[in-house]
Amino acid sequence: MRISIDHIKWQRIILLIVLAYEALGAMTGGLLLIMKPDGKFMDMPVNLMHGTFLNFLMPGIILTAMGILSALAFVLLIRRKQNDWLWACIALGGWFIWFYTEIIILQELHWLHLMWAVPVLIGIIVVIPLVIARNNTDSMLEGLLYCGVLSSLWYVFVSVYVPFYYVGYTPASQTVSELSSYGAPTRILWVLLATFYPLLFGAFGWGVFYTAENNKRLRIAAGFIIAYSVFNFYWPPMDKREVISAVGRSLNDSLHIGWTIVTMLLAIAIMTFSAGGSGKKFRIYTSISIMLMIVFGILTAKDTPALEANLPTPMMGIWERASEAVYFLWVMALAVKLLYVVRQHRLVQI
Repeated sequence: MRISIDHIKWQRIILLIVLAYEALGAMTGGLLLIMKPDGKFMDMPVNLMHGTFLNFLMPGIILTAMGILSALAFVLLIRRKQNDWLWACIALGGWFIWFYTEIIILQELHWLHLMWAVPVLIGIIVVIPLVIARNNTDSMLEGLLYCGVLSSLWYVFVSVYVPFYYVGYTPASQTVSELSSYGAPTRILWVLLATFYPLLFGAFGWGVFYTAENNKRLRIAAGFIIAYSVFNFYWPPMDKREVISAVGRSLNDSLHIGWTIVTMLLAIAIMTFSAGGSGKKFRIYTSISIMLMIVFGILTAKDTPALEANLPTPMMGIWERASEAVYFLWVMALAVKLLYVVRQHRLVQI
């Protein structure tokens, strides 16, 4: 599909807002740290960095440089320069590395990460159409579709790998969410690794969108994939079982349940519209997959009262992972199906 740079409108606006927001925040914060390396201007103690730096001078310099880089990307983007996509990617990639490194150094997650890091993740999602418009090839489109397969495989890898660092965690009887719960030793590790999942899945969404061309239902499905990805950039963490049992369900626990329901509904919407824009066999496969997801989801939900009472839930982890496995297999099937379409289109052109 030929993609005109003139069609990249709302994505460009969001990207400009993100770059301006990060540039202003970085240059302001960076200069404050340079002027007062002890962190007093920003009410941050030096021991926050656990000995990585003696003071905030170097972080301040880096932060200021990141602000200048973001400002440069903003100017190139607003002037529609041919290399605007490259500088936008460099700026966003730099911010991703900054926040990733910061979380590792601080060894904690702060509400400021939600305020400053999530816009960067959104920026990464909306820069993709600009990259495609400037580098419009079938190989680029195939790369986006492969992200569908990679997103599923990555999530499975993370959900298998992280539990090794949580002594006493049992995948069969405990939910995936407990790996990132308040007080869990794997909370930071899970967040750092799992962040790649919505980024990969969002890239896949753009691949679906541009592969769909005039297939309206498939385009709607692509929109839901992108919405699903953005929504999953943040998950309110649940409390540990023993805490819920002792003091009851907190606001975060309720929000976590709400997030789970919305995520499930978005997944079903993705599957429904994708099936509606596909052939009979894929529609049947999708219908079976949705039914299995719902059944396993109900079985998981039935154990919620036992979880909140800190009672044994011997099959809860199995039911939840079975539901996820059905969905991830379906996503990979959709990706393979669309890759076949792109390759057939290439053969026709030859």
